[in-house]
Amino acid sequence: MTARILVAGIGNIFLGDDGFGSEVIRNAEIPRDDPRVRVTDYGISGMHLAYDLLEGWDTLVLVDAVPNRGNPGTLHVFQADHEPDSAATGFDAHSMDPAAVFASLRALGGTPPYTVVVGCEAGSVEEGIGLTEPVAEAVPRAARAVEEIVAALHAHPGASTEGTAEPCV
Repeated sequence: MTARILVAGIGNIFLGDDGFGSEVIRNAEIPRDDPRVRVTDYGISGMHLAYDLLEGWDTLVLVDAVPNRGNPGTLHVFQADHEPDSAATGFDAHSMDPAAVFASLRALGGTPPYTVVVGCEAGSVEEGIGLTEPVAEAVPRAARAVEEIVAALHAHPGASTEGTAEPCV
């Protein structure tokens, strides 16, 4: 059986590097006519993503900016932890914190699917449109990573893609 995969770009394009997920989704070469794969730019609409997750996807590939740990542009690929977070409860239609999205999904009666995160350390999330240079340079590598994850999941449903982290120089 072939996996159903939802690829979700998230973030706010008006806050600099927070728009990373949207930019990667625009650049990833994933067939848009494959009924087993949906590629969507959710922007800041966490509730929209939570409702879409109720459709029974096998895998979620979440593309987002992650907090800067000292190396803007560093790409991280890892499996998301779905442990309930007591601080992330209730409905917030404009929250795109993944923990809040998964809490909303649970509140709606759903269960988070296997989730792979493709994240890039942000350099700046100040007001403004456009990515900083190190994050912009990471976009093609992140797009390839998303393409490879989707291909691997189709070839081997249930395959693990966690544990990689590499600088995007």
